[in-house]
Amino acid sequence: MSINKDIKRITTETLRLMKFENRKIAMLTAYDFTIAQMVDKGGIDAILVGDSASNVMAGHETTLPITLDQMIYHAQSVVRGVERALVVVDLPFGSYQSDPQKALDSAVRIMKESGAHAIKLEGGSEVKKSISKIVNAGIPVMGHLGLTPQSIYQFGTYKVRAKEEEEAQKLIEDAKLLEKLGCFAIVLEKIPAKLAAKVTAAVSIPTIGIGAGSEVDGQILVVHDMLGMTHEFHPRFLRQYLSLHSQITGAVAKYVEDVKTLDFPSKKEQY
Repeated sequence: MSINKDIKRITTETLRLMKFENRKIAMLTAYDFTIAQMVDKGGIDAILVGDSASNVMAGHETTLPITLDQMIYHAQSVVRGVERALVVVDLPFGSYQSDPQKALDSAVRIMKESGAHAIKLEGGSEVKKSISKIVNAGIPVMGHLGLTPQSIYQFGTYKVRAKEEEEAQKLIEDAKLLEKLGCFAIVLEKIPAKLAAKVTAAVSIPTIGIGAGSEVDGQILVVHDMLGMTHEFHPRFLRQYLSLHSQITGAVAKYVEDVKTLDFPSKKEQY
């Protein structure tokens, strides 16, 4: 049972304490006010305003097209719906990779304009200068290793990462580097469970897994996937807790029928 029902506001320090006390961290994505409200009231520890909004909200094939302005808009909407959870916002593709100063400027904009509590970015040693500059400015940073969707065209596939020894060793070293640079947590996406367990034991900051097994410090899923709204997406790591796609389309079909047959509105539903 989580301690967090008694905590008025989850912070980065709360997550560190949860790792220390071996209490699992529950995290979901959210992109709008209404979903954020429900997720927060459900007792979630942390919310990621993910660049996956590019997929589930805008219909793009990858996360690459979403802009910094669009991420700030989604983050503003989520923050207004949250009273308790820690809100983390993805830095979108192109806003941090090439220039540490640009990375800091992007992070500052998100923090100032959305009211979020932290940012997340993808990569290890390749982006160490950007991470260092952001952390040194006092902005909390969550790392992201393993399958990094912003690099999908470089990878060429969404298959499991770090199955080979060389890549696995680099991932462990990158995780240690992220901790040294001051990251408060790391997302581990789609890597072997045994490797995720090694990383979790090798660092003192929380690891949040998605397709990374059970021996991490917490789990994250895309809320649309978990609720069964993206009904054609069935990776091994996904557990669907509802089937909203069929329920919503069924409800819409019934509404259409009721309107066309004059069943709606009834006399009780009129003024």
